[in-house]
Amino acid sequence: MIFFVTGGSRGIGAAIVLQAFAAGHDVAFTYRTDENSAHAIVEQAATSGRRVKYYQLDVRDSEAVERVGEQVADELGDVQVVVNNAGVVRSNLAAMMTDDEWREVLDTNLSGAFYVCRAFLPTMLSTGFGRIINISSVVSGGMTGMANYAAAKAGLHGLTKSLAKEYGRKNITANCIVAGAVDTDMARHELSEKVLRFGQEFAPVPNGRLAAPQEIANIVTFLASEAANYINGAEISVTGGLDWLP
Repeated sequence: MIFFVTGGSRGIGAAIVLQAFAAGHDVAFTYRTDENSAHAIVEQAATSGRRVKYYQLDVRDSEAVERVGEQVADELGDVQVVVNNAGVVRSNLAAMMTDDEWREVLDTNLSGAFYVCRAFLPTMLSTGFGRIINISSVVSGGMTGMANYAAAKAGLHGLTKSLAKEYGRKNITANCIVAGAVDTDMARHELSEKVLRFGQEFAPVPNGRLAAPQEIANIVTFLASEAANYINGAEISVTGGLDWLP
């Protein structure tokens, strides 16, 4: 199969790309600014025998999403699996949050995912097969200082369930992975060392540690497989038992 992964140059996205081609799939993935990291991933894939290509893309630009989608089709073929992983965090208390902070997060994390789904759905409908996998977060339930991010991720859940209902009869499934605290550069940038240590050692994460990006990637490849054919509209929690946030 051919995967299309947004935000695939680092963190969870990079783990998904690496897992996908290791499992024998061709992969197209996007990055926004870090081309060096994207190139490094392609170099890792060079010995796998799989086709792995990267594309610069800001998912907030719906016309650019359409152009990249067409380019991927021309260069790799029909995409069967779409993984919406691209995301940004712009933390602030609601009373202090600027219009730009609100818009950038909603436009990237929610609107961008919609644009990507819309771009690839016609091909999925014409081929009679598709897997849409959206990467959400436990923050969708609300978190202090992250009203924009929480709103975007909660909206992603609604988008996922709507797509599942609209296209399930067409052999196109849509599911949402609800990630907890994952050991990525973005998480370590946004959370203080004190908060990270609290999450690892005390009640919020019963497993007592952050998730590895690979643990999210494992669920993605499962949802893309035949074993997950009857899973549709699901919110799959990969949180280590984390069930609340301050």
